[in-house]
Amino acid sequence: MSKTGTILVVDDEQSQRDAIAGFIRKLGYNVITCADGAEAYALIEKELVDLVVSDMRMPGLDGLGLLKKARALAPDITFILMTAFGSVDSAVESMRQGAFNYLIKPINLDELEIGITKALENQRLVIENRKLKSVVEARGEPGGIISKSRQMEEALNLVARVAPSMASVLIEGESGTGKERIARAIHYGSGRAEKPMITINCAAVPETLLESELFGHEKGAFTGAHISRSGKLEVADGGTLFIDEIGDLSPALQPKLLRFLQEGTIERLGSNTSVQLDIRVIAATHRPLRKMVAEGKFREDLFYRLNVINIGIPPLRERKEDIIPLAEHFIKIYSEKNSKSVFGLTREARDILVKYDYPGNVRELENAVEAAVVLTRSEAIDADDLPHGFKSGYGAASKAGGNSLTEQLEAMEKKLIFDSLKRTGGNKSEAARQLGISEKNIRDRLKRWGYKT
Repeated sequence: MSKTGTILVVDDEQSQRDAIAGFIRKLGYNVITCADGAEAYALIEKELVDLVVSDMRMPGLDGLGLLKKARALAPDITFILMTAFGSVDSAVESMRQGAFNYLIKPINLDELEIGITKALENQRLVIENRKLKSVVEARGEPGGIISKSRQMEEALNLVARVAPSMASVLIEGESGTGKERIARAIHYGSGRAEKPMITINCAAVPETLLESELFGHEKGAFTGAHISRSGKLEVADGGTLFIDEIGDLSPALQPKLLRFLQEGTIERLGSNTSVQLDIRVIAATHRPLRKMVAEGKFREDLFYRLNVINIGIPPLRERKEDIIPLAEHFIKIYSEKNSKSVFGLTREARDILVKYDYPGNVRELENAVEAAVVLTRSEAIDADDLPHGFKSGYGAASKAGGNSLTEQLEAMEKKLIFDSLKRTGGNKSEAARQLGISEKNIRDRLKRWGYKT
């Protein structure tokens, strides 16, 4: 049975080339062979090749040289390199240049088969995810999804596959991981993209108001209901409703949401008339819903209605490859917003960002970069521009949760000062004048918060 994909085998030893090509043909792939790197590159210029399995050491253009030239011409082409001269240095260099895998001769055919399968799967994943990211950008969220790590690419691949369906989706992940961005990607990749995506956060709306916010109410339904009002569900008709922090939905409202998911109808508060709605529901939570179900804190039937497709978003500390691309993305955004010429990160700053544990996830990284852009006097963010907590590897504010009155007041104070610094382009004297405090006051606070003054 023929499999999808054209594989080019490159080796200057004919016996090796023929043996590997014959094995791959038996797997069902279309196979082309070349005797050296120059011949292979000339073929890649003319024909579509999905995967190259190439010897590392060949006369003339070697495997690594072929990799560099071929990927410059066709960025999606995937490489598996082979060598009888295995070394850590050559393996690291080939992977750094973009090889998917590295095999030592004599080739283990089982390993080669597994490598080919994984390489082509990864290539398909990358191409599908690029299409998804393009759709999101086209909808007005430039750079809305930044990812390099395998974990996020797999999550985005699931997003791309589920988006066109009607299935309910549950997005799980720690606070600050970007669950709403994933929900928007699902919406924009669906046939509902021209309709609204309406968001409601169960943790941000008082329980006494949440039912009205979701289902709407009629005039006189309760004290203060002076007019009839549509709820979020009605407003989302034809589109998508994103229910954030679904784990905070009260036990009293859970059966009402379940009824809507089962029947597709709602009744406004104070009304006996059912309204039929066409809505795709996406929910998200940082809470362990399965554990809550086991403890009787969340309805099992509602959980299964919401959890038709489950997408887990890994915390930033588990996908270190995404840190620098995200940081560079935020530098671009906040440099433009603050009319500053900040173009990157020093090596020391990069090292600190990669080593940090991010209890606040992507949101914490974004806040740190925004502050560093505002405060830096250089064209590149240096180690001293980053919060002290990053340099010590400790995220006290995020781990503490910021729930006490003192912490909340400090957060408000910090926001006021940084907002003023943004308006004044980092001019502390002018920011102090606008806030009615002394410049020393601002400098003392920045020093206490771990920023360079």
